[in-house]
Amino acid sequence: MATLLYRLGRGSLRRRRLVVAIWLVVLVGLGLAAAFLRGPTASNFTMPGTESQRALDLLSQQFPAASGATGTIAVKAPADGQLATPQGQAVVKEIIQEATAVPGVVGAVDPLAVGEVSPDGQYALVQVQFAGGADEVDDAQRAAYEKVGASAEAQGWQVAPGGEVLGGEPEVGSTEAIGVAVAAVVLVVTFGSLVAAGMTMLNALIGVAVGMAGLFALSSTVELTSTAPILALMLGLAVGIDYSLFITSRHRQNLLDGLPPDEAVGRAVGTAGSAVVFAGATVVIALAGLAVVDIPFLTVMGLAAAGTVTVAVLVAITLQPALLGFAGRKVLPRRLRGATPVDGTPAPARSGFGFRWARLVTRLRVPVILVGLLGLGLLAVPTSDMRLALPDAGTAAVGSPARVSNDLITEGFGPGFTGRLAVVVAGDTPQATAAAVPQVTALVQRTDDVLAVAPPQLSPDGRTALLGVVPKTGPTDAATETLVHDIRHAVGGIQDVDVLLTGATAIGIDVSEKLADALPIYLVLVVGLSVLLLMLVFRSLLVPVKAALGFLLTVAATFGITVAVFQQGHLADLVGLDTPGPLISFLPILLIGILFGLAMDYEVFLVSRMREDFVHGDTAQQATINGMGHGARVVTAAALIMISVFGGFVFFLHDPVIKSIGFALAVGVAIDAFVVRMTIVPAVMSLLGSRAWWLPKWLGRALPNVDIEGEGLRAHLADREPASVGRPG
Repeated sequence: MATLLYRLGRGSLRRRRLVVAIWLVVLVGLGLAAAFLRGPTASNFTMPGTESQRALDLLSQQFPAASGATGTIAVKAPADGQLATPQGQAVVKEIIQEATAVPGVVGAVDPLAVGEVSPDGQYALVQVQFAGGADEVDDAQRAAYEKVGASAEAQGWQVAPGGEVLGGEPEVGSTEAIGVAVAAVVLVVTFGSLVAAGMTMLNALIGVAVGMAGLFALSSTVELTSTAPILALMLGLAVGIDYSLFITSRHRQNLLDGLPPDEAVGRAVGTAGSAVVFAGATVVIALAGLAVVDIPFLTVMGLAAAGTVTVAVLVAITLQPALLGFAGRKVLPRRLRGATPVDGTPAPARSGFGFRWARLVTRLRVPVILVGLLGLGLLAVPTSDMRLALPDAGTAAVGSPARVSNDLITEGFGPGFTGRLAVVVAGDTPQATAAAVPQVTALVQRTDDVLAVAPPQLSPDGRTALLGVVPKTGPTDAATETLVHDIRHAVGGIQDVDVLLTGATAIGIDVSEKLADALPIYLVLVVGLSVLLLMLVFRSLLVPVKAALGFLLTVAATFGITVAVFQQGHLADLVGLDTPGPLISFLPILLIGILFGLAMDYEVFLVSRMREDFVHGDTAQQATINGMGHGARVVTAAALIMISVFGGFVFFLHDPVIKSIGFALAVGVAIDAFVVRMTIVPAVMSLLGSRAWWLPKWLGRALPNVDIEGEGLRAHLADREPASVGRPG
């Protein structure tokens, strides 16, 4: 692989104008396709096979009028009892008329007629039924819905439209550019050259633009969840900068070693590019592996992010060499552009921070390992309290329409009214349904934590009935989850009809439980994959096991910190979180997939240099120090770049779901890069010594040689130029 990439790198530099032209054509073509073919994104999370989803499918077939999106308009009169007065009733009637006039609305229910009025006569709830689903409600309809009640508010009333129709997709604003700006500063400091930093950033941005354009071009045929493009942008930008950074850094070292530009870039792509391809492959495999858990929206998210990472790898090994060809020696700091090596082999600097840190860690390896394990173990403690749920309006940003409506409903009626359940009773005949409804109603009413059961709504043919159930607790409360199971158990024995429980709250519980069940399977898959891949790369048994255990430490500590901040509320103000609550259901499984790939990035870039020096005659101790010394600066820069990119989504987006994902990724990268890979790993490698590289002979013969360190490339170069070619940089 290294020899193939070496030829690809040299070819890209020599034909740099053609390579740049091809990528620009691809970018423009995909950009036009995205502009004309872009489809809507989905904000709902469906889960085929669950009871709640079966109920929705049944409603769409037999009771279509009740299967569309719903809205709830919370109304608060200026004084107690005012809703009972003629003037108050007139205001409510006007609000109902405005709601009915909203495009796409089938009808609005008079709260005075159905008893949706608080005991003090000050609060009322107007239920609004839309014809289409939440994802079919466009921006114009949503804007018209949000304006309902404007005239009542002018009279001193509070009117707050809410419900699932307000669950629009999160927007990525221009403030995320701050993360990119921080990354640019890190690149300038790392390289000491504006040209090198600019080339690296430009390459990454082109890769992200191509990946995102391709993703949006496909959105008309593939349903994307609203978070999928943001996740793809996060990962594509972070790994795109990092992969370009690794290749540019090795290319600069090769130039300082006295190699001509085409040879320098060829060897950079052959060596660092091999690591980039492997690291990118691990990220792609981990993300694509999300399909194994058979959850459609998660599969789409994983494949979308995997696509942008794939583009980032392709851009790094083709476009980056071309751009470096245009830059020439300007990628070096100005003071080094005219420097020439002595005898073609400059003496390596072994006094930098990376070398000093490596010597300290290896000298104090036992205390370092113990302190690292204890510290990460303590950080992981809150993980035992982790609760998962889909987001609800109660955790939306303070001041947002959904949050205002949610708070007003809770204030007037209690938290259960913000997360109603729905029981679907479907029989083969109207008589069977009519006979079962009273029985179902009685069983549900007797269930603990049920506040009220609404009268049934019947489909036109009378075969399907819909009963509204109001719990005493909120949508994400643990007691509500228990209630869902209790209701299903209570009505499970009714004969001759299908009785199914659904609603946004029940869907969220079903999704969370299925994801939790899939998490151990996926974790075993990812850890097993990491051991196998690293065994191929490093031809060792202990190194892959150590890498996998380090990954588990990273995941556990990251979960613990994320739970402490986003669920328990510690230091929530620092990340701009208004209301703590359960973590988004798919965060753990998504975090495992992404962090696995990123953790293997740093493992490969650090440990591959250790193995390279060890097989060339250094002692295990010195090889460990060399690997850290040469790789620490680049890995530090790469980690800081990823943290800054992910951090941009924490501090400059109001959506709590995106905040939690960005926060978890940023914390995970920081822990894995600085604590696990750059501290615990060299300490363990030093403790293991030469035993770290042991591999049974029979296994060594069975495993293919992927040549990530470029042994085959060295042989190729030695055969081609035996008198002049030294060891690649």
